[in-house]
Amino acid sequence: MANPDTWRKSSYSGGGEGNACVEIANRRTRVAIRDSKAPTHGTLSFPTCVFTAFIGTLKESAAPKPN
Repeated sequence: MANPDTWRKSSYSGGGEGNACVEIANRRTRVAIRDSKAPTHGTLSFPTCVFTAFIGTLKESAAPKPN
């Protein structure tokens, strides 16, 4: 789906070799996702707007709730 040099891994991917995470690659209209531990085992691809909404929901649900 994407060239190896276009894949990015989160800076929050854990210690050691940092392979306990997913990697993403931005395409023109889609975002590709793969497992950093097994990058050749497959890739998921989502429209950019869907992926952006998903990340927004994750951030919202992780935000501290007011008391």
